[in-house]
Amino acid sequence: MSFLYTNLSLSVEALQGYLVDWDAQKAVWDGVFSSEVLNVDTAESSLLITEPYFNLPNIQDVYDQFVFEEYEFHSYHRCTPAATIPFGRLFQAGGPSPPECLVVIDSGFSFTHVVPIINNQIQWYAVKRLDVGGKLLTNQLKELVSYRQWNMMDETYIMNHAKETCCYVSTRFFEDLETCRSNPKKNSIVQEYVLPNFAINRHGRVRLPNEELSTTDQILHMENERFTIPELLFRPDDIGLEQSGLAATVAASIALLPDDLRGMFWANIGLIGGSTNFPGFYERLSSELLSLTSVEYDLQIYRSEDAVTEAYRSAIAFANDPAFPTHVVTREEYLEVGSNASRRKFPGWQSSSAPGDAEISKITQESMVEDRGQLSRKPSRSRMRTATVPGRRK
Repeated sequence: MSFLYTNLSLSVEALQGYLVDWDAQKAVWDGVFSSEVLNVDTAESSLLITEPYFNLPNIQDVYDQFVFEEYEFHSYHRCTPAATIPFGRLFQAGGPSPPECLVVIDSGFSFTHVVPIINNQIQWYAVKRLDVGGKLLTNQLKELVSYRQWNMMDETYIMNHAKETCCYVSTRFFEDLETCRSNPKKNSIVQEYVLPNFAINRHGRVRLPNEELSTTDQILHMENERFTIPELLFRPDDIGLEQSGLAATVAASIALLPDDLRGMFWANIGLIGGSTNFPGFYERLSSELLSLTSVEYDLQIYRSEDAVTEAYRSAIAFANDPAFPTHVVTREEYLEVGSNASRRKFPGWQSSSAPGDAEISKITQESMVEDRGQLSRKPSRSRMRTATVPGRRK
């Protein structure tokens, strides 16, 4: 039996993280909530859903309509991925309770965001966005490989796998560049990526040393592409983006925060998102941030054992928190005042403003007054402390 697939088309419900095709999204949710998958009784269930940073107000209103009118959930909470991190385990290495001041670096599919948080509240006036994410890196790799070797412009999935398999962040960029220039085909950096063979259901892979190849195998020679692609996270101006690199963006974000709390932010930086998984990413970011940190502050960066699902696992912990019911909007509240209930319960970037005269709220000041002397000012920076969840591969 043969099938004709020429009329198939791919429908993506999100564009740069923003939901734009609600019919496609509804088809996904219908399947997930059905009896064949999760068997969810929405009338008796509470939903926690994440949204993109700087989500548009009209899209947020449609979220409310979908949840309460289309699916009739009992209650729900809507927040960004970074807002769930204080409830997870990312910062557990620093103590049993999450720090009151922290910075989350979320390097996702479309963007990289630097998100400062005080007492579980995002400080939107200091949130910074870098227009470099996994999608841009994959597209850039497609263009380079298509220009130098095979035409891979229509092979996004394959090139994304090649990126995740071969690429790394260089801690000595110019030395690696010179190594590739001096001997392009035979050096310690070059790798051979064997393209997948779907006829025999074999995925793409890095060729092992002395591995014999069949006559049908096709090879991509991954040379300086291995480190020049992730370099865009730290030097986006290499492709004409008029933005600072990631380290400078973190420093700019923290510089907008209250002066007497900045040391606490430098001491509590967490990494989530797929692009933070590049080998060498942590070391490069640590090195660059160390040069930007004041000598009176200590620098500490936390890594997750799985940066891709860290927000998901943190959201589960948040949903299981005894205080979670106080953070939700109920269907009764929505039916009474509409989306105004969500706007009051989920304060977003639209209602955020920078504190006047570098001050924060009196409540926040009082809750932190005992910790400032210990965490915000450090006697020296003789060494940089690091924290990694046990079991992470290095």
